[in-house]
Amino acid sequence: MFRLSRTVWTQLAILATVTLVAGGVMAFGFVKVPALFGIGRYTVTVELPASGGLYPTSVVTYRGTEIGRVSSIGVDADGVRAVLKLNSSIKVPAPVTAAVHSRSAIGEQFLELTPVAGTGDHRTLRAGDVIPVDRVQIPADIAHLLDATNLALQAIPHDDLRTVVDEANKAVGGLGAELSRIVVGSTSLAIEGGQAAQPLAQLIDETPPVLNSQVQTADSVVTWAQRLASITGQLAAEDRAFAGLLSLGAPALDEANALLGRVAPALPVLLANMVSLGQIAVTFRQGIEQLLVLFPQGTAVMSAITLADSGLNTPYRGIYLDFNLNMNYPPPCNTGFLPARQQRVPASVDYPDRPAGELYCRVPQDSDLNVRGARNIPCENNPAKRAPTVEMCESDEWYVPLNDGYNWKGDPNATASGQAVPQDPPVAFVPYDPATGSYVGPDGQRHIQADLAPQQKEQTWQTMLMPPNP
Repeated sequence: MFRLSRTVWTQLAILATVTLVAGGVMAFGFVKVPALFGIGRYTVTVELPASGGLYPTSVVTYRGTEIGRVSSIGVDADGVRAVLKLNSSIKVPAPVTAAVHSRSAIGEQFLELTPVAGTGDHRTLRAGDVIPVDRVQIPADIAHLLDATNLALQAIPHDDLRTVVDEANKAVGGLGAELSRIVVGSTSLAIEGGQAAQPLAQLIDETPPVLNSQVQTADSVVTWAQRLASITGQLAAEDRAFAGLLSLGAPALDEANALLGRVAPALPVLLANMVSLGQIAVTFRQGIEQLLVLFPQGTAVMSAITLADSGLNTPYRGIYLDFNLNMNYPPPCNTGFLPARQQRVPASVDYPDRPAGELYCRVPQDSDLNVRGARNIPCENNPAKRAPTVEMCESDEWYVPLNDGYNWKGDPNATASGQAVPQDPPVAFVPYDPATGSYVGPDGQRHIQADLAPQQKEQTWQTMLMPPNP
């Protein structure tokens, strides 16, 4: 009895295994045997007004993915009914539309399913569902299109059509390379336009307001064009002078360039200072504007009042001077400054350091003393606020007076009311006017006492010019 060797049995086992694997792959991967028996598949019916070129085994797609096939196509009195076998593992929304398309130029049709957006229905297709005919689209019948094209060509006289073809040949003959560039450029332009569809749509949406503004300003545009034509006409008339200006402009530009080269080291510093000056001008813009408004008026007034006297009958009598100087009315403001006993004698010629802090009249802002003083300067950043310093204007601090009287009170650098008078250093003398016998006391008031110095008994113009006796 013949017996197979162990090697043969091993080879036969390997061959059987390969055969089973290949058969399984063929059955389940390509033939899809379970699908033939309806396993993993469900049936959906599509109502069509016409077949549209569909045939059994046509592909069914959803969002570009194949999900089934057309199992059969039937015809009844109402139209065509296509039965679809769809894959159960892919969920397709129930509100769906169907459209027949061509996969190639030879007419290989397929059915595409597209979900309907905005319905709010989250149900999916199930076995037995029907897609109604009002949600189905089919392509135009190519036969009717060819018939209509044939009728249109027959309606054209052959001689005229031959003339059109000949003229078209003359027009584009030998321009293959140029036409190719046009086609390639148009394709690239279309691709770029597709990529920039959103900006183009935005441009189209925003174009009507711009065009409407141009229509509304048509008169202004016409006026501008007329004036531009006038300017260009004058330039044409003065062509020789303009040419001379251009010829002489080069040396002038060279000189200007040399000037800029000479001032180049100092120009950055100047520009930096101009930036600071510009910031100050922006801050005090309202004050500068008021000055520019009032200065011409003031100049006109001064020009009017300085008109020479032309006679008794003229209403212009020149400048009227009043020598009533109202001296000491109102009296000077001493609040906020150094006390009288700390003030230096006006006859001194030394130059002591300025006291620290701000020195200004610190009476209430509605006082009749020094009404144009620093305490009433309007703040540029807050016109409703008045303060003596920029720091106070830019802060939440408000002006607080020292007192509402005429005399000095408190620390000159303080802002709170009611502070004690500091101890002043003793002074040896205070200014005294022997002619009037007046002097300023420690309280800041002016006192008169005529017997503090001997009086000259003879007052003549000669004695007034002579120095006093030692």
